[in-house]
Amino acid sequence: MQIITNQANKELKEHGNDQFPILVSEEQLSLYDTGSFLWHWHPEIELTFLTKGEMLYQVNNTGYHLKEGEALFTNSNALHTGSMYKRSDCQYLSVTFDPKLIYGFSQSILYQKYVEPIIHDFSLSAIHLNFSESWHESMIQSIQTIISLYKKMPNSYELDISIELQKMWKTLVSDDSIHSAHPAHGKLDYERIKEILSYLETHYIEKIRLADIADHVHLCESECSRLFKRYMNISLFTYLLEYRIERSIEYLSDSSLSITEVAANSGFTDSNYYSKTFVKLRGCSPCKYRKHLHKQ
Repeated sequence: MQIITNQANKELKEHGNDQFPILVSEEQLSLYDTGSFLWHWHPEIELTFLTKGEMLYQVNNTGYHLKEGEALFTNSNALHTGSMYKRSDCQYLSVTFDPKLIYGFSQSILYQKYVEPIIHDFSLSAIHLNFSESWHESMIQSIQTIISLYKKMPNSYELDISIELQKMWKTLVSDDSIHSAHPAHGKLDYERIKEILSYLETHYIEKIRLADIADHVHLCESECSRLFKRYMNISLFTYLLEYRIERSIEYLSDSSLSITEVAANSGFTDSNYYSKTFVKLRGCSPCKYRKHLHKQ
């Protein structure tokens, strides 16, 4: 299993529907092909509540170590990915909702005064709700209440969820420190990172040069490399290598393909180098991993 995105890395999964745009889903990292989900983004806000284990979560250029009982607020349109901590499984609940459930329509005072300043704050990509602030507990309680209401669906649960979302949002905007606590990153840098990720996803099977990527985002090569490393906390070509390995998992599930063909389909010109890289990143050979896939 893996998250399905378009070429711009936007997740294609529907989060609820137009009538009630919210989705609560039970998630488990071991159900993803490599114990992690790919970089993606969506216009909805996502609340992640850990029920068992720990996980490493990255939103834009900031990493978070989430533990059982903690939660993460991920802002609208923020790039994010998650992976196992020390290769141990993790279970969590994801609450993904359109902020329209809070403000109603874009001309409303609720949107202009309380919601727009948050969702358009590119420095506020995420908030780790780890009880380091007194208001974190109230936020987590609201998340748990929303999850419970969504699961049980009592009479007027839609109203109750909307009320709880507004209550949570009031807690959020009432804390003056949330903006100053997060370093600023410009919208242009964010858009360039999305363009780079889109380029890599489209061309990963081909030979990719730094010059090609830099030209694509209208930067010199050195600044392109620095921007990616600064924003993603990983070098550009290390990310590409990991992405190619991630994509190769899909081809390994097809037993009709040889390891050489899997390597070629994933952007590797040398199958031996592919196998060595796979062992380094996944802890076993492609053949062994393929056997594991077929046992599932």
